[in-house]
Amino acid sequence: MDRSVMGRVIADTERSNNGVDRRDFLKVCTMAAAAVGLPASVAVQWAEAAESGGLKPSVIWLHGQECTGCTESLLRTSRPGLAELILDLISLDYHETLFAAAGHQMEAALQQAMEANAGKYVMVVEGSTPVKENGIYCKIGGTTMLDLVHEVAEKAGAIIAIGSCASWGGVQSTPPNPTGATGLPEVLEGKTVVTIPGCPANPYNFLGTVLQFVTLGTLPALDAKGRPATAYSKTIHEHCPRRPHFDAGRFAQEFGDEGHRQGWCLYKLGCKGPVTHANCSVLHFGEIGTWPIGTGHPCIGCTEQHVGFETFIHQTVEIERPTPPDTYPPVEEVRHGISPAAAGVAGLVGGALVGAGYMAARKAAESGGEEEES
Repeated sequence: MDRSVMGRVIADTERSNNGVDRRDFLKVCTMAAAAVGLPASVAVQWAEAAESGGLKPSVIWLHGQECTGCTESLLRTSRPGLAELILDLISLDYHETLFAAAGHQMEAALQQAMEANAGKYVMVVEGSTPVKENGIYCKIGGTTMLDLVHEVAEKAGAIIAIGSCASWGGVQSTPPNPTGATGLPEVLEGKTVVTIPGCPANPYNFLGTVLQFVTLGTLPALDAKGRPATAYSKTIHEHCPRRPHFDAGRFAQEFGDEGHRQGWCLYKLGCKGPVTHANCSVLHFGEIGTWPIGTGHPCIGCTEQHVGFETFIHQTVEIERPTPPDTYPPVEEVRHGISPAAAGVAGLVGGALVGAGYMAARKAAESGGEEEES
C-alpha cells in the first residue's frame, strides 16, 4: 500500500467528516474490505471516494417478514454511527423503518429512486417473501411483497438478501410454514442474488459487498449458496476462541458448572459452531464484541438453513472439520523428550520393520533356493 496515501487519509485525526474520526472511518472501510476478501488498499480507495463525494451508491431497502433485527444491528453501531454510514458510504433512498416520510410520499420516493438510478441502484431485501396464495400475507402500500420484489429487482444493478430470513426463509419458513415464506434466491430464480445470512447479519459483510460493487463494478466471489466466499468459507469452530479447549477435551457439561465458568468448549451444550459457516468469531460487530459464544451461550447456527431453526438448542451436531487448525498453539504444555506413548509407538514401528525385513530375507532365500534347484 502507498504509505503516503494512507497518511493523507488518517493523519489528521482532529478533523472529522460528518462527525466521524478519520481513523474510525478507515477502520470501518478496512473491516468491510476484509470481510469480502479485498486488500486494505481498496479500503483506502473507498475512504477517499467517500471524502470526495464520489461514492454514495443508491440503496433501496425492502422489508418482508422479519423482526428488523438486521436494521437494528446497524442502528447499534456507534463508531461510526448509522447516520455517518449513510452520509459517507451509501445513499439510503428507501427504507421503511428509517424513513421520515410515510404513506404516498414514501412510495413516491421509491419510484423516484428507481427511475433516477435504473440499472445502478443496490436492492437490499430484509426478511422472507411469502409466496403462498400469491403473497397476500405481506403487503406494503397496497402491493404484495412478492410483486414489489419482482418490480424493484427488474431495474436493480445488484441484489442483496441480508439476514437469514431473506437468504433462505429464516424462522418463518420452518415447518409448517403457513405463509410460504421463501428466500430471495428462490423468489428471483435466474437472477444473481448475494446472500448474507445471519440473525442478524454482520454489517461489515453487507458494507463490503455494496462498496465493492460500487467502486469496482463487481460482486465478491460467491459460494454455491450465493454467500461471499471469504466471509462464509470457514466454520465458527475453526477460529473459535474456545477451540483449544475442544482439542484438549475440556467441555462444559451444563450451564453454570465449573467448566462453563472457566470458558471451556460449549460443544456438549449444543454448540452448532462445527457446522456453521460464518465469520462471527473473527469479525465482531457492535463494538464490544458481544456474540453468543463470547457470552457463554452455544452458537445456534443461525446462518445455516437446516440448523439454526430446525434443531434443538441442546442437540449436538456432527463435527465437519475435527482436526485442529495449525494457526493456534495447543493449550497443553509442550513436553520435551520422548514420552512413553511415543516410545511405545516407536517400538511397534521398529518391530514391524524388523519383522518385515526378516520375512523379506526369508522369501529371498527361498526363491534363491528354488532357482538353484531348477
